[in-house]
Amino acid sequence: MQSVDMTLYDVFLERFGTKPALEIVSPGRTEIAGNHTDHEGGHVIAAAVNRAITGLAATNGTNAIRLLSLGFCDVEVQLDELAARDDERETTTALVRGMAALFAERGFVPAGFDLACKSEVLGGSGLSSSAAFELELAQTMNALWADGALPADELAMMSQRCEREWFGKPCGLMDQAAVALGGIQHMDFSQPGVLAARAIDYDFEEAGYAICIVEVGADHSANTADYAAVPAEMQAVAKELGADVLSEVPADKVYAAIPELREALGDRAVLRALHYYAEEVFVASRARALDAGDMDAFLSLTRLSGASSAMFLQNVSVGGSADQPSMLAIAVAQNLLRGRGAVRVHGGGFGGTIQAFVPLDAVDEFCAGMDAVFGEGACGVYRVDHKGARFQWL
Repeated sequence: MQSVDMTLYDVFLERFGTKPALEIVSPGRTEIAGNHTDHEGGHVIAAAVNRAITGLAATNGTNAIRLLSLGFCDVEVQLDELAARDDERETTTALVRGMAALFAERGFVPAGFDLACKSEVLGGSGLSSSAAFELELAQTMNALWADGALPADELAMMSQRCEREWFGKPCGLMDQAAVALGGIQHMDFSQPGVLAARAIDYDFEEAGYAICIVEVGADHSANTADYAAVPAEMQAVAKELGADVLSEVPADKVYAAIPELREALGDRAVLRALHYYAEEVFVASRARALDAGDMDAFLSLTRLSGASSAMFLQNVSVGGSADQPSMLAIAVAQNLLRGRGAVRVHGGGFGGTIQAFVPLDAVDEFCAGMDAVFGEGACGVYRVDHKGARFQWL
């Protein structure tokens, strides 16, 4: 656990008039493999990263949660009404209310607390600021209300449910699981309500590569509807074939039904389903490559995965728009890499970030080239956070 941020400590003291009793750190995440497979009961590889939301908290003796987040508006939620509200959809207030409700549902008694946060996980940046914030809240409540009794996997599933039912975004479980567990995790979402994950012991830097994430200058949080259409269309294909999600349908059954599926749902839904099956193969193959220490195979498979996302999943650009920052970023990155490393769309897509695996001797040139196009600081070098969301008493 890092040392206490004294600037945040002073802000907490000034705003709330008391000393904090708890520090909470919740990292962002990077998706290593498995683009839009988690919500279909598929497989992913994801890792927590060394950019985090840091918070300080203390009970306040009231019936309210008071949240101060540097750079954002203050939030206050009364704990006597925790049902989801339509007028709070896609707001911070919804996440606070939802997490409190889920703890109450498990028999814990909500009590007021103050929480001051600062974030290195920028909203809309593709590092899953929403999951990081959900786990920030979850670990705060876990410490203050449950004496730390709830394990990381349960907190991850609670956070996903909060985002789906209170916030209103139909997310999978990958983001919350990566943030909660820490390290590099190979996850299997084929069993509903179960988080099956195993840690992969791999060091990209030791293999000679850095994980670079480039913010392309567009806030993908503005494209929630585009994001939501991906699982909706994949699941529409599954439902046409008598299932709920694509993991329940063999790939050959989808290929055999393409004429009927096109007629019923259109080409894009079919293409997105075909991406799912291709990506499932790529995830399994990349997991084997990392287990074997075969970085060349991992990079080759990552390039194929990136192409599938662009061509079939179609989440690199927003159709019909003249603005195509992610596709442009991929083009610039490929030119800078000159056939080395690999580059792909990152996370949900639609304008947030791209990810590149860059040889260590080319990192400075790569970041400078990306910054020249997308602005100073657009390209960041990320390392794996091995601890995940956590708290410590002060």
